[in-house]
Formats: sequence, structure tokens, C-alpha cells
Amino acid sequence: MSFAKKIIEWYHDHQRDLPWRNTRDAYKIWLSEIILQQTRVEQGMPYYLRFVDRYADVLAFANASEDDILHLWQGLGYYSRGRNMHKAAGIVRDMYQGEFPKSYVELIKLPGVGEYTAAAISSFSNDEPQAVLDGNVFRVLSRYFGVETAINTPAGKKIFMQLAKDNLDRDYPALYNQAIMDFGALHCKPKSPLCGECELQLDCFAYTHGMVADLPVKIKAKKSRNRYFHYFIIQKDDEILMSKRGASDVWENLYEFPMIETSEALEGLEITAHPEFLALFGTEVTISLLQRNKKHVLSHQNIYATFYSVLSSRDLEKKKVNWNYVLLKDLDKLAKHKLIFSFLETAKL
Repeated sequence: MSFAKKIIEWYHDHQRDLPWRNTRDAYKIWLSEIILQQTRVEQGMPYYLRFVDRYADVLAFANASEDDILHLWQGLGYYSRGRNMHKAAGIVRDMYQGEFPKSYVELIKLPGVGEYTAAAISSFSNDEPQAVLDGNVFRVLSRYFGVETAINTPAGKKIFMQLAKDNLDRDYPALYNQAIMDFGALHCKPKSPLCGECELQLDCFAYTHGMVADLPVKIKAKKSRNRYFHYFIIQKDDEILMSKRGASDVWENLYEFPMIETSEALEGLEITAHPEFLALFGTEVTISLLQRNKKHVLSHQNIYATFYSVLSSRDLEKKKVNWNYVLLKDLDKLAKHKLIFSFLETAKL
């Protein structure tokens, strides 16, 4: 029995019942695939259901504002995914008459859709014979066939893509792709894989050579850099001052409190001596420390956030074009990144 047939046979007995598996609607499959990028199924499921409920089709999605999309995305992280989805939906509306494309060659042109996502959508919605290659598939192929080339190198990607194509069941591409991804997620797991009860163990290179823990090989990423953000909570009656982040940095177009970034951590109220702080607030200001060095980990970045309460008589909203007072009761309507809404969950404003 071929490798593909074995994987499909396993899948018939162990497949997960997921809502996007019960549809051929390319729009809904696209939603699920983007949401599940770098996100566990358990975490992504509620978001998928909320998006489908709010935006039943790609036209509804495209006609929503980016702020609405990011607000619904809040908490998932990697917000560029949400922004790219909104751009892609607009393209589908304007260039494809609202009909979500199903072919790989059209899908790959959409913002935020890479090789894996295009292969997944085209195979799941249209049974196009495209092999998927995600983290689960890398792991299964590496262990079963004994590939020791690092998966995150150009040479590794080329080897694994060819291996994925060679083993694709071209008669049932959607079924096979779902099967191998589930096999990697549930059975051939990164840690504590179920080798003892695996029907593929006798033909598995990693199992027979004692290399399960060593495969797949991945080159370690470069060291993360540390950044230090100082947030100021500034209230005026029933309003609070908020800032909208600009482009070319993390959390693009999301809302947060006014902030100063420093090159190193500061102790106590040392921020009051910082030139940018003095330019904004002067010396006649009342400030108190609310929360210090809350750590938030991003790709290649560690953000350390400190929160302060600031009482100032200045018209601070005039200092920055992206600073505006909003009503406290409307704060929940703004799309905020995790650092901010996590703070708000415990703060008493």
C-alpha cells in the first residue's frame, strides 16, 4: 500500500470534524486557512465562526471597513493577516465580480495568499491536484522519508515540495491533503508522537533509526531584539486619549495609548527625564506608575510595556495628528492589540 493510501486509511478513522471541512465554498475555506496560519485550531475556531456569522460572503467582507475587520480579529495576533484579507476581499469584489477564485494560479495573486494557502484552497474547494506543505506536512515527510535537510532553507523547501508532489494522491487531492495535515497534528506530533501505535512505523525512517526526536531539522532563528514601550493613560472627564499606530511597524492601524519608545528599560519614573516626555508634557505634570515591564513576545521581538497614569492640563491631542480623545464607553469599539486590551481587562478606568 502506498504512503498516500496509508495516510488516507488512517484519516478515515481519525479525522477531525471541522466546519470548513464540510464545504466547497472557497471563501469560507480561505477564511479558515488565513485564520489558522500560526494559530491553533482551538484558538482559531471561535474567530472563524464569528467571521462567517458577521460576513456571510466575500462581498460582505470586502464592504466592511478595515477597522471593523481588525476589531473582529482582535486577539489573534499577526494583524497583517487581517489587513491582507481585507485587501484580497476587495480584489475579489472588484476583479472577480464577487466570485472567490478556486484555481491556484488566481489564488496565488491575492494579498496574503502564499503557496501553501493557494494549494489548500484550490484542492479543498475544487480538487485541484496541488500538494500542501505546512508544518505538519514537513514533519511527517521528514520523519517518514528520513530527510535531514533543514526545512527552513531554500534547499530544504525544494526537496520537501518535490516530495509532497510525488506523494500526492492525484485522484483525491483534497482528501489526501486533509489526511496528512491531520496525521501530523494528531498523530505524528512534534512532541510525544504516537509511534507505538502507528501503522506506518515499520516503514518510517525516523522510527526505525531512532531519530524521531531529531526530525525535522530546523535552523534556529536569529536572536530576538528587545523594545521598551511606555504607555500613558490620559483621561479628561469621560474621555481617554488614544493613538492610532502608523504603517511600517508592528500593529499597523491598531489603537493604543500615547506612547514613547526607549532604547533600554527605565526604572521607576525615569521616563519623566526623557527628552520626548518633556517635549510632550513639560515638568508640571502628575504621573504615577500603573504597571511595569509587561512582556509581550512577537516574531523576533520582545516588547516590554510600562503603563503610567498622567494628569496634564495641556491640550495633548494637538501634539500628534494620530492622537484623539474617545469616549470611554466607545473604547470597546476600537481595534486594539493584545497589550492594550489585556491591560484594559484589569485596569479600572
